[in-house]
Amino acid sequence: MPAGTNGFAMTSSLAPAVLKKFVSPLIYARRAYRTYSQIDLDERRRIARWRTAKLSADVIAEKLGRHRSTIFRELERNQFNDDEIKDLNGYYFTIADEKCRERRSKQRKLIRYDELWKSVIDHLSDGWSPEQICGRLISHGLSAIRLCAETIYRFIYSKEEYALKLYEHLAEMRTKRCPRGTRRSGGSRIPEAFRIHQRPDFIGNRLQFGNWGGDLIIFERDLGEANVMTLVERNSRYCVIIKNSSRHSKPIMNKIIQTFGAVPYHARRSFTFDRGSEFMAYQALEDGMGARSWFCDPNSP
Repeated sequence: MPAGTNGFAMTSSLAPAVLKKFVSPLIYARRAYRTYSQIDLDERRRIARWRTAKLSADVIAEKLGRHRSTIFRELERNQFNDDEIKDLNGYYFTIADEKCRERRSKQRKLIRYDELWKSVIDHLSDGWSPEQICGRLISHGLSAIRLCAETIYRFIYSKEEYALKLYEHLAEMRTKRCPRGTRRSGGSRIPEAFRIHQRPDFIGNRLQFGNWGGDLIIFERDLGEANVMTLVERNSRYCVIIKNSSRHSKPIMNKIIQTFGAVPYHARRSFTFDRGSEFMAYQALEDGMGARSWFCDPNSP
């Protein structure tokens, strides 16, 4: 009998099993070391054809020599969905390629405009969050180019800008961005009952004493996590300033409770904040001293 792979003698019945055992790992090893590149139009054409043939994402990944997660992500992000005619839903290679190009174009918006790019980096370096940057650009008309916080986050973690380590200026300083499924937007974290549209008009019209508006002033990173909370009573315009040593929400809420806990209830009925992560432990105010919290609309500083 002729010598088989690695010196094994193979019969015709054993040959397929032995080849699968010794040759397949070599194939997958070559695939593992393949330099990653974006899925191109030709690959999308083949994906569409194989999806029409009812092939699974795992099989398609094997045929293309791609990781299964790459194919799953491609199908999820670039599939066409029609809300009215469900039968039209599916993966079409031309639409998929167009959606990918449009998304990458938005992601590179900051790269195309130098002044905007510099402004965003300067504000990040000063400790501003992406949400605060977008809100200020919009409210003050500082840029003709519309930005959203998601664009800035993608910019921070993009391959081109990652070396700048802009993530070090974010509150959580994550070196890697959380998967989409584990992130929750500021809007989803605020129940409808706490949004500013539910706030009584007499608070907005400054007719009642004891309702406060809060904001956080964050200093440069050289000063560590030190920050100052400003709280302005809406009726009298009286201002209270609280020094904080942490940017995390619970310590900030505890400082507010320490400052206002001994004050009569009618003088600290409610607090209105923006949607920054530093205010997400707002429930502590109601639990700790019975004060209600309200939250502004997104991108409304």
